[in-house]
Amino acid sequence: MAGSSAFRWEGAGCLRMRLSLAALSGRAVRICGIRSQELNPGLRDFEASFIRLLDKVTNGSRIEINETGLLHGGKIEHDCHTQRSIGYYLEALFYLAPFMKRPLKATLRGVTNDQTDPSVDTLKVTALPLMKRFGIDDEGLELKVVRRGMAPGGGGEVIFSCPVRRFLKPVQLTDPGKIKRIRGVAYSVRVSPQIANRIVDSARSILNKFIPDIYIYTDHMKGTNSGKSPGFGLSLVAETTNGIFLSAELASNPQGQGSPVLPEDLGQNCAKLLLEEVYRGGCVDSINQSLALLYMALGQQDVSKVQIGPLSPYTIEFLRHLKSFFQIMFKIEAKPLEEQKGGEKVLMTCIGVGFSNISKTVT
Repeated sequence: MAGSSAFRWEGAGCLRMRLSLAALSGRAVRICGIRSQELNPGLRDFEASFIRLLDKVTNGSRIEINETGLLHGGKIEHDCHTQRSIGYYLEALFYLAPFMKRPLKATLRGVTNDQTDPSVDTLKVTALPLMKRFGIDDEGLELKVVRRGMAPGGGGEVIFSCPVRRFLKPVQLTDPGKIKRIRGVAYSVRVSPQIANRIVDSARSILNKFIPDIYIYTDHMKGTNSGKSPGFGLSLVAETTNGIFLSAELASNPQGQGSPVLPEDLGQNCAKLLLEEVYRGGCVDSINQSLALLYMALGQQDVSKVQIGPLSPYTIEFLRHLKSFFQIMFKIEAKPLEEQKGGEKVLMTCIGVGFSNISKTVT
């Protein structure tokens, strides 16, 4: 998209963020010099795949890509490029889906679990409950893993369904509560089923010292449901007394990359990552900070407050872009040290811009 009033940026940084916010705000963007100094300039295959997905789920968008872009030319089906997992694409769909003309049902194919992006398992148990807090709460909200696919071969399949809303509700999430239970899934594909059991035992050896209510189930998919590459991993989530979900996850190294990972090491390290996330605390975990802030900004013209842990670098950049696209700023308050439990916390406050889905006539 281009125009005299278009936002202009240089380079490939924050491409997904910028295009998603452009679609929501209706503002044109012009991005130049994408990897212009590299031997292989232009868009990477996964970025081109994301642009194709954005073109499928939007109506009226005009996308122009010049010779340095290198773009190879209701119900959505999309094959995600295996350089990035399905989670990379899902995060953008979470931004857009509630404001579409009709409820979304998207089938995404590719890598479901890797070491770069949030896994489908983690997004299912953290992002979906967060979306319900903002009023996206009927039975049409679902994320289902049909086939699991590990990097690098992929072969996984996920179905994401989301209803539409005219408005988002303001929220007041200032007290995360105390951890009451831990749940998780240890998955394995094209390896021995015993690996998942070893992961569970090693993770529990750490977590059992802190809380008794722990259940980690094993998921060993076979045949066509196991994707194209071997691998294993663990996704953990801690639930609080106030219905807040904090997550951590780890996956094995992709086939042919790096040294082999022992299931015992992976399980223990993932458990420690969960404890670190609990220490960071807040009412939204690290991977969903930007989603919560976007929904707060687009909510009704009322005050929303959310307490979160330390802002991630991605979240800080996201706040800058929210200001550019929607002219909205957040009040950021650090909690007094004597009131904090665990790491430093910040209280994010804003008044929503009153974003309305004009295609949705009733709430």
